[in-house]
Amino acid sequence: MQTLYASKGSESDNIKNNEKFLLLSLNSMYDLFLAQLSLLIEVHKKAKDRLDKNQLKLLATQEDKNPNAKFINNEVLVLLSTNEALQELIEDQKENLWYLDFEYVDVIFKVIIESDIYKDYMATKTSTFKEDKNFIIDIFTEIIAPNDKLYDYFEDKRITWLDDLPVVNTAILKLLKKVKAASDGNMFTPELFKDLEDKEFGLDLLKKTILNQGVFNTEIASKTKNWDADRITQIDTVLMQMAICEFQKFPSIPVKVTINEYLEIAKEYSTPKSSTFINGILDKILKEYSEEGQFNKIGRGLL
Repeated sequence: MQTLYASKGSESDNIKNNEKFLLLSLNSMYDLFLAQLSLLIEVHKKAKDRLDKNQLKLLATQEDKNPNAKFINNEVLVLLSTNEALQELIEDQKENLWYLDFEYVDVIFKVIIESDIYKDYMATKTSTFKEDKNFIIDIFTEIIAPNDKLYDYFEDKRITWLDDLPVVNTAILKLLKKVKAASDGNMFTPELFKDLEDKEFGLDLLKKTILNQGVFNTEIASKTKNWDADRITQIDTVLMQMAICEFQKFPSIPVKVTINEYLEIAKEYSTPKSSTFINGILDKILKEYSEEGQFNKIGRGLL
């Protein structure tokens, strides 16, 4: 959707350039995933450095000498910090975000240690793996994911990250909920694509939509004769083009799946009334296809 929107609806656009932009955007989403996980690692390092420095104070207090090390011993943070596969991926990135912009690590660390979540967690010196995991889930959900300064930082860093952030944060939260004490080394390094077919689907949808935009626009226009074209947002047009493309060019995708997914995207990215408008237009198109026998769906229950 973003790539088609950026192409400004021209079939003459260089398809290869659009495909390249799409793949770069998808790979960039994985960079954001690594950035968020590496932020947790950097916060963990910050806590260890702080504890070490406190112990070396000339006038160290009894608390400094015998600190509560529960946070730095948190089993989930230790799993993250010692995961070799994850460390390799982070090191392979073109830039180390938190080395260059360490002040954001300081900001997040400060908010964490001042929070009630942290104070409640640190009220004792020992914990179970489940308690450690719940604590990390809580600080990610309540402190890291909704942090406005991080939000602004990611927005300035890469143009696509703002829209990717909710998806990436949700993926990380699901991952944290699944982690176990005995999780293997690949736990924190999932593949971006499920398989080659998964990757090719995005490229096929983009290419087939671009190549057939004129035909799709004619279909949309025939169902919106009472609408001023200027009143239909570009996002709505793009979403309807993609939905029609799935109706026509992707026989294995159930019609209901297509409709439901595009209505959800419209609710997230377009106007308050867009999902209702798009649903109405797609419903007209589906009735026409059904009456004229134009459906090309395979498998049971796809209509």
